[in-house]
Amino acid sequence: MTMSPSLPDPDRLPPARFALDRWTWREIAYLLANLPVAVVGFVYTVAVIGVGAGLSVTVIGLPLLVGGLQGARLLGGLERRRARWMLGVRVEEPSPLGRGHRDQGFFVRLWAGLKDPVGWRALLYGFIRLPWGVLTFAVTLVSLFVLWPVLPFIARGLTTVDRAMVRGLLSPSDELERRIAELESDRGVVVDTAAADLRRIERDLHDGAQARLVPAVLTDRGLDAALSAIASRCTVPVKVSVGLRGRPAEAIEGIAYFTVSELLQNVSKHSGARSASVEVWRSGDRLLLQVTDDGGGGARLDGGSGLAGLAERLDAVDGVFVVDSPEGGPTTVTAELPWRDRTVASARTA
Repeated sequence: MTMSPSLPDPDRLPPARFALDRWTWREIAYLLANLPVAVVGFVYTVAVIGVGAGLSVTVIGLPLLVGGLQGARLLGGLERRRARWMLGVRVEEPSPLGRGHRDQGFFVRLWAGLKDPVGWRALLYGFIRLPWGVLTFAVTLVSLFVLWPVLPFIARGLTTVDRAMVRGLLSPSDELERRIAELESDRGVVVDTAAADLRRIERDLHDGAQARLVPAVLTDRGLDAALSAIASRCTVPVKVSVGLRGRPAEAIEGIAYFTVSELLQNVSKHSGARSASVEVWRSGDRLLLQVTDDGGGGARLDGGSGLAGLAERLDAVDGVFVVDSPEGGPTTVTAELPWRDRTVASARTA
């Protein structure tokens, strides 16, 4: 059986030979292209640093610098692809900037952009590449006409340095960041499975006819109808307001439903309230819900009312759970969940 040639493993490169095979020609082409690519990267880096630093005392300086770092990320991505195709260097893509900060205000997003290690290392890559690009271009060009017999070994030696630069400066920041993208996609599947388990357990444990009817309502008619149904069973009057134009993924919808259900049970059992309200709305890529009551307050995450379990459940899916309950009341519990579109989730689990 014969095997077709494939891209070399970046950790076990094929040995350099006197013959000029196609991988040697790719290395030579990469080295000759280093100069124009390095000039572009160096000019961009100097412009970003100069303009960003010069205008940093003004209103637009720091946003311009953040934009420059984003541009450096893009240039770094192009360099990773060039090295992957021409040198066989396989470097993981960094995680996107701003994950988890999109709904946290302008200054939070600005600070996250200024601290972006991937952007800064891409700028450093662009800065130090110019002298290296000049050197590799000159050596490779001279070798093409003068040192032809040993050109494959020269090309291998020079591109070994290029490989090290790409891996050292254009790879993700650390092992944790390399795992973020995988964990994000895996978490979606886990959440869908957990939601299905929660619904099955709920059906098994609550064998009353009305309880079996309310999950059915959630599946068929969504949060508005389901939350109104559980609110009607609360021992105090509850006003429900759901402002959603669409429906989130089944898993997220189920977690939101169970969260409100348990909070309203707490209102019935512990609050001493005369009235309560439930509000649900969407903000960007987050689903928010808020349960308020006019009871005596004093609710705490460590108070034995099940709030700690709710907080842990939301934390497992990148959610937020906040309790504001001063002594004397009122109590306001705010929960935030990631919004995942129902159609995307269905396609993933199909």
